[in-house]
Amino acid sequence: MSRAIIIDGRAIAEALRREVATGVAALKRERAVTPGLAVVLVGEDQASQVYVRTKGKAGEQAGMLSVEHKLPADTPEAALLALIGDLNGRPDVHGILVQLPLPKHVDVRKVVEAIDPAKDVDGFHPVNIGRLASGAKALAPCTPTGCLILAKSVEPRLEGLEAVVIGRSNIVGKPVAQMLLNENCTVTIAHSRTRDLPAVVRRADLVVAAVGRPEMVRGSWIKPGAIVIDVGIQRVTGADGKARLVGDVAFAEAADVARAITPVPGGVGPMTVACLLRNTLEAARSQPS
Repeated sequence: MSRAIIIDGRAIAEALRREVATGVAALKRERAVTPGLAVVLVGEDQASQVYVRTKGKAGEQAGMLSVEHKLPADTPEAALLALIGDLNGRPDVHGILVQLPLPKHVDVRKVVEAIDPAKDVDGFHPVNIGRLASGAKALAPCTPTGCLILAKSVEPRLEGLEAVVIGRSNIVGKPVAQMLLNENCTVTIAHSRTRDLPAVVRRADLVVAAVGRPEMVRGSWIKPGAIVIDVGIQRVTGADGKARLVGDVAFAEAADVARAITPVPGGVGPMTVACLLRNTLEAARSQPS
């Protein structure tokens, strides 16, 4: 039996969703405003279709207006940008999410920058990224926000901890590092070219693994008593020929030495949708009714 606390992302996400639903009900009662979330899907990617259905259903369960736009894979970039412009102008839509990845002929940066920053519930717009970096109030990316909430469920005050973030993506690695800086952690961003990566990780009181490589982070890399947040999720086939979901961290090994660890699945994943709902509620509260 592992010694680590298993951080229950499903339970924490469910509590956050209940909190959001309460806030939605209050906004309807006090200002007659129903938070609206528009999700745009371009193409037939099966995983993206599942994510879009999940987000739409979660929004409806929280009492929100759910608006879905499903476009064919060959939709011209100009048509997608025009749709975003329309959604920017709709007073009943407070949050806009364009599901990634997009087809190769579409410039992702143009699409992200076309979204009104006040409706950018993914937190990817340069304005929100800049606000986050400067410590100002911002719509922050959902997965990094979920990581922070999970870490704080174990250690409410992260101040002074040495944190290592493995991965430097714009979606997770960079923003979660910025959030940890804002919490007064000492932060190192590590990546594939980091020299002696195991030694760097071994210094950390808090590890956020977001590198996208199955079970790359071994138990021997983890400092005894560290908190481990595993963002990765990949499907691998075991020696028995059966597929299973794993994260970036070798869970069983790490759980023997860590203070607390997120499982895969059931850790960070549920938090992403819950934080999206929270961002949508905050966007609705901030926009004029």
